Amino acid sequence: MNAPVIGLPLVSRRSALKLLAGGSMAAMAVAQAPAAFAQGSQPLYKDAAAPIPLRVADLMARMTLREKVQQIRTAWQGKGDMIDDLVFNPAKASAAFPDGIGHLTRPSDKRGVPGITGAAGGTAARWRTPRETVDFINAVQRWALEDTRLGIPVLFHEESLHGYMATEATMFPQAIALAGTFDTDLMYRVQSVIARETRARGVPYVLSPVVDTVRDPRWGRIEECWGECPYLCAEMGVAAVEGLQGRGKFEKLADDKVFATLKHMTGHGQPEAGNNISPAQLSERDLRENFFPPFREIVQRTSVGAVMPSYNEIDGIPSHANAWLLDTVLRGEWGFDGIIASDYGGVHELATLHHVARDLEDAAHQALLAGVDSELPEGMAFATLEDAVEAGRIPVELVDRACARMLTFKMRCGLFENPYGDWEKTEALTGNGEARALALEAARKSMCLLTNPTGALPLSEATMGRVAVIGPNHAIARLGGYSSVPKQAISLIEGLREIAPQADFVTAQGVFITTSEDRSQSDVRLAPRDENLRLIAEAAEIARTANTVILAIGDTEQTSREGFATTHLGDRTVIDIVGEQNELVDAIAAVCAETGAKLIVCAINGRSPSWPNVVAKADAVLECWYPGQEGGIAMAEALLGRINPGAKLPVSVVRNEGQIPLFYNHKPSARRGYLFDDVTPLFPFGHGLSYTTFDISAPRVGKAAFGTAEDVPVEVTVTNTGSREGDEVVQLYITRRDVSVTRPVLELKGFQRVTLQPGESRTLSFTVTPAQLSFWNRDMVEVNEPGPVTLSAGNSSANLRTTEIVIQ
Repeated sequence: MNAPVIGLPLVSRRSALKLLAGGSMAAMAVAQAPAAFAQGSQPLYKDAAAPIPLRVADLMARMTLREKVQQIRTAWQGKGDMIDDLVFNPAKASAAFPDGIGHLTRPSDKRGVPGITGAAGGTAARWRTPRETVDFINAVQRWALEDTRLGIPVLFHEESLHGYMATEATMFPQAIALAGTFDTDLMYRVQSVIARETRARGVPYVLSPVVDTVRDPRWGRIEECWGECPYLCAEMGVAAVEGLQGRGKFEKLADDKVFATLKHMTGHGQPEAGNNISPAQLSERDLRENFFPPFREIVQRTSVGAVMPSYNEIDGIPSHANAWLLDTVLRGEWGFDGIIASDYGGVHELATLHHVARDLEDAAHQALLAGVDSELPEGMAFATLEDAVEAGRIPVELVDRACARMLTFKMRCGLFENPYGDWEKTEALTGNGEARALALEAARKSMCLLTNPTGALPLSEATMGRVAVIGPNHAIARLGGYSSVPKQAISLIEGLREIAPQADFVTAQGVFITTSEDRSQSDVRLAPRDENLRLIAEAAEIARTANTVILAIGDTEQTSREGFATTHLGDRTVIDIVGEQNELVDAIAAVCAETGAKLIVCAINGRSPSWPNVVAKADAVLECWYPGQEGGIAMAEALLGRINPGAKLPVSVVRNEGQIPLFYNHKPSARRGYLFDDVTPLFPFGHGLSYTTFDISAPRVGKAAFGTAEDVPVEVTVTNTGSREGDEVVQLYITRRDVSVTRPVLELKGFQRVTLQPGESRTLSFTVTPAQLSFWNRDMVEVNEPGPVTLSAGNSSANLRTTEIVIQ
């Protein structure tokens, strides 16, 4: 059963080991591997004690070309060829996949079942139950190990942007909300729960996190990202990857961990005109200074398992065919040793969208040359490889290289030893009390108070009187993109009634935003205007009876989302709230002006709150983003003062589309001004208020001058000068000037979130390293040049105190 097939092309152990050179930590053990490894009673590749490179070499020496190609392909719609309804059928699988299944896309969704479409949707009908998922995975793996020629287990992947995207799994706040917490420990703990919920079902590999630096709020995927700052994205990224995988460098994945994927390399977050997958008009310097850093930091500081190229092109080269990007930089300069998995359809789009490949075979060839190892979600371009290799049009070494990496990845996952899910563990861990408590903590820490000029917040139950809760988002728990159906999800009005059961709440819809709440629906239509105007009038009458109005407005999962096709759009040219929401604000504000009621706005949204009309008319604005399954409780607690908001904005919020792109770390020549408009953002990066006040000192250093190879130790003291406990995020920036190339006016290089009692002070320590002071000079060499440096500390990029030092 395990002997090589005579007459078919094989790869020797020596050549396989060459393919794997530098591919895993076990490569170091190859030279000392005892001969006994090759003399056991079972094939070497099944010996968990043997070094992984030797195991891979042994396995590849036994494989046919067709089996190798299968290892770098994927099945998604192909699930339909291996099931009866939802139940795996081994006989069907053997007939449809006689050479095994290398990789299977999203076992939790029902793709392949007749009548099921749009598996990224959020309705329960599109998902397997947890038990069905575990049973399906285990049946597939049992077949793979027992009924295929070589017994190679199947690799499964799932999505996990802000929670395992599967039924009953915990849905945490959306990515942009988690970034706003400025809390890397929280990020680590959230991702650890995501990992254990995913791995319990038998899935060792997820397609997250998104570490794209995002600089265009028109782009519908802004909610998936961690903001505009490369340093913030990098630090959140390291925490997320270590939460998913485990800390530091390692060889094999722990039992409750999953391998992560860095998405999407790169330039994806500043597409032309804000349109998804459009070209990224970026220079190499811009890439290295603003878009590469999160990827590089994570690759160099963790054992991140996978990287996914972006759909877009840079300088005429689509990322899935960009050897400079994926091989020279990622693998060469940074030493990445994991797999490169395509984005869904990214390989065949080299032919069908970018037109740099003449057909699917050419697309597969270009992707392999660039270093892509696995084609998702179906492998339609890689399906051409067997014929192309046998005809001599594509070198077999390219297939061997990708196959070796995929097999190495499977062994690092431990799939050859235990590829199965555990139903009892799944039942115990999925959405349990501990996970729910963490989701609530994350939602609380993601609440960001944007405005509160008259102290309208927090509300007092003793004085707020009747409260009208109005708006399209007041009675629905919005989770955002890449969500499934959790065990429970709490809306704003449900949270208010739970937190303040004796209060007098009245409600009104106000407006509908879209005609449907199905997030997977391609055709998005705004709700009928006439009906919305009727609802606005009705809401105004209800507001007239109230002493306080809470207005819940923003986005839906249709108006801010990934536009993954021309028939499924998600990007916008207008970034203000859509539909009749501004007219609702105007009507309610007019009523409040007459009655003296306070108007409080809860922004529940995926895009930045570029809502100048709302900001001008509200007595307070609380940015809630998509706060996850427990968001209703956290929003209610923040409004009623049970918690004190402490989050910050991970993006600069523009006033209008004409300011785009606008980011805090701009160059000195930018932001000169406009006729008839303001050059400043509506809200600066790092902004976020509190129900208490804080004082942050200027940075303190031990001396005025430092060498180019010296660390710069910095201390900053923060004091709670108000009357209640609160969180503050102390932010440390640098400014470099009088050097060989232009530098940003500010660069974030440190942050710490602290909780302080009234009157309490704390001194925080930061270290600015030579690497953090370095930049790419005129010769594109990364150096720490001599020159003056301004150190700045504060609670936002627009509220800073400074200290001067010199690098000499």
